[in-house]
This record gives sequence, C-alpha cells and structure tokens, in this order.
Amino acid sequence: MEREMKFGTRCVHSGEMPDPVYGAHTTPIFQTSTFVFENTKQGAARFAGEEAGYVYTRIPPNTPTHAALAEKVADLEGGEAGQTFASGMAAITALVLTHLKQGDHLISTDVVYGCTYSLFLTVLPRLGIEVSFIDTSDLDKVRAAFKENTKMVFLETPANPTMTVCDIGEIACMAREHGALCVVDNTFSTPYFQKPLELGADLSLSSCTKYIGGHADLLGGIVVGSRDFMRSLSPVVGYTGGIMGPHEAWLCIRGLKTLHLRMEKHAENALKVAEFLESHPGVEWVRYPGLPSHPQHLIAKKQMSGYSGMLSFGVRGGLEAGRRLMDSVRLCSLAVSLGATDTLIQHPASMTHACVPCEIRKSVCITDELVRISVGIEEPEDIIADLEQALEKI
Repeated sequence: MEREMKFGTRCVHSGEMPDPVYGAHTTPIFQTSTFVFENTKQGAARFAGEEAGYVYTRIPPNTPTHAALAEKVADLEGGEAGQTFASGMAAITALVLTHLKQGDHLISTDVVYGCTYSLFLTVLPRLGIEVSFIDTSDLDKVRAAFKENTKMVFLETPANPTMTVCDIGEIACMAREHGALCVVDNTFSTPYFQKPLELGADLSLSSCTKYIGGHADLLGGIVVGSRDFMRSLSPVVGYTGGIMGPHEAWLCIRGLKTLHLRMEKHAENALKVAEFLESHPGVEWVRYPGLPSHPQHLIAKKQMSGYSGMLSFGVRGGLEAGRRLMDSVRLCSLAVSLGATDTLIQHPASMTHACVPCEIRKSVCITDELVRISVGIEEPEDIIADLEQALEKI
C-alpha cells in the first residue's frame, strides 16, 4: 500500500505538478477571462456539465490556478473537493444561499466574526430564513435549539474574538440526527491544527485572507466538503460571481507551502505571550485554548493538535486602558484581520465587531476591555517586551 505523505509535504506538493505544456516548475497564473474550445461540440458539452474543463473564469472550476488551490486545501482538510472565493464572506454567503431557502432555520454560534453576524442577522431573515444564535459551547443549549426546519448548524471554533471552543464532533452528530448540515469556520485553526471534516462536520470553510495566505497581502475564501456539495454550489458561484482572482489564488498556493512551518511558530509564540499576559498584574484575564485556565481547554485538547496564534485578554482599567495599551505598542501593528507574519493587535468592540449591537456584544462577552492579538512569527521575547512596555503606560 502506498504510504501517505505527511502534512508538511502535502502543503508543498498537493494539487500541483509541472505544467504539461511548458514544464513550468510552479503552478502558473492563468490570467485569462475565457477559454478556447476545440469545437462547438466541446463548448456545448462543457457548458452542459457533460465534460470536465474550463469555460469562463467566473464559472467553476474557474482556472487551473484556482483548481490547484482547491485541490491542495481539500487534501489538507481531508475533503473530496473545494471551491475558492473572493473572500471568506463570499464563501459563507454562497454556501448559505446554496443550501438554505425560505422557511429554513439556521443555528449559529453566538460569537462569530462581525460580518458573519450581520449577514445572518440582517440579510438571511429578509430571505425568509430564520436564524438562532446559540452558545454552542453548551451542548444542552444546542440540542434544545433544533427545530423541524433546521437545515444548517454554523460553528465558529475557536470563536472570534472570545476564543470560545465548541465540541465539533458532538454537534455534528446532533446535526446529522436532524438532517442538517454542520459547517465549521476553521479560519483560526487552519487544517494544520483542526480538521472539522474528520471530526464529523460536512463543510469546512476558511478565510484565505488569514493564515492560508499568511502574509496580509490578499483577500480570499474557500469551502471544502463533498464533491456533491461542490457541484450544488457551482451554479450559485457562477450566478453571484464572488470568485477569487487568479493572482490571489497563486498567492494562496505559495502561502500554503509554508503553512505548517508558520503555524508551529504562531502557536509557540502565542502560548508564551498568553503565559506572560496571564502573569501580568495589569491583565484581568486571558483566553487562549492552550492555557489550562481556558474554560474549554479539554475540548480544545481533544479536537485540536495545536492552539494557533490567536488570543484575547482583558486589561484592568477597561476601555480607556485598552486604548492606551494599543496606542503605545511599537512592534505590534494596530490593525484588524489576523494570520499575518507580524503581530496584530485590535479592539473588537470598536473595530471588527462594532456592527454587533452593544447589548449583544456584552451578552456574549465581547466586552469593552477585550483586546485581541494575532501573534506573529517574530521572536517571542520581542513581542512580549513590546506588550510589557505598553502595559506599563496604562
């Protein structure tokens, strides 16, 4: 039996081979809007879906560059196929429009990325889709939330920005029992540290803007699952047009070649930063799944092989203290997003989650003193020294 390659080797090689025409070593950027057919019969067959191949860049499989990226991520996630998008939000929008219709019910983690929350709260109800936001770290609450018309459960774990963790395997089992799809936003963990499909989820999605691209220089998203779901997704992709550009697809392919190396460093640094913050008198609390003090540490330990580079903490002195801290950093960049090679620090209540109503933010622990850090791959002593000097100023 052929030996399965290790994850790091697959990051480098999966989905790619030398160009069959010119022998190019790396996957080329197919910067084209359309494709030439050999004859009218072939063109008709491809548009009818009777023959595999490329027809027009807006229509899956888009271009060979996109196809290589989708195959690589599908392999890393343990799925059959994938589809790329212009952003993580484009990916989420396409999958809910594909699977949900008027009269259906969606269960969502109550703490999700701000734009995901707004999409579910304001757009889906206008289409007649009912949404319930549930604390998915509480299995009893999840179990009680299912209805006859529940068709999808959407999980974000670890959650942005509270780092709450939920049990993917248990919730995926509940979803199957009720005939619903289980979808996991795997952006924070990446397939290096967490494989939702192997835990029982139907779909795993990521914002490629973050760790997959890895260098804060692109926007993108991807969904991975079964071939059947990707076929059902294809018309929505073509009709709505939220596709990734070929250059961004190429950048993602390049970024993935070092994913395993970067994620190890992100996680190693994040644990050291979390331990420093937990011991600092100016910090009230720290949430990092790798700390024994995390409320769901045992669940994280069960379903994650590492804890990635994201953490949040609360500073003594509330909002003003947090602002002084963030205005005082020198090495860390005051910026939203995450997964960059450098350390990013931001204030969710006034930035990424400002679109969430104040009373809702507070009810799900996105408090004014919460500071979120995306720990980079710099030397940890330098990150800690920067945070230490900034904490001294509050």
